[in-house]
Amino acid sequence: MRLDEYLSKDLIIHEISASTKEEVLAELVNAVCRAHPEVDGRAALKVLHEREQLGTTGIGDGIAIPHGKLSDLGRIVLSVGRSSAGFGFDALDGKPVHIVFLVLAPEHVAGMHLRVLAHISRLLKDVAFRRALIEAPDANAMWELLSKA
Repeated sequence: MRLDEYLSKDLIIHEISASTKEEVLAELVNAVCRAHPEVDGRAALKVLHEREQLGTTGIGDGIAIPHGKLSDLGRIVLSVGRSSAGFGFDALDGKPVHIVFLVLAPEHVAGMHLRVLAHISRLLKDVAFRRALIEAPDANAMWELLSKA
């Protein structure tokens, strides 16, 4: 599995402008909606907020992986954002988040959805990869890292 199966360069936000969990989710969803106009942004935000109410997707070490399923989505879609300053996301370790991967999946692909989440988790456990992603000078450099992952 490779992330470039689900991610495109235009879905990478080199420097997230938002500073709260709600704003970050909206910024990532807006990027998805621009690239995939068929995605219902309101439905996506609703699903993501419902998932966050079950428990934070801020997994610690400066990482958040918000995710949700949409009935009218045709395939898994990713969006990635980075914040050099970090932002609050109610992470498990209480620290700011610097890297956020948004995963939206169709309702009927539960197994693949979990595989994508696990793959992202494994990648971000690698301290060198995580550091390279945080220090990437622009979206092109982030794409270079992510398209090979």
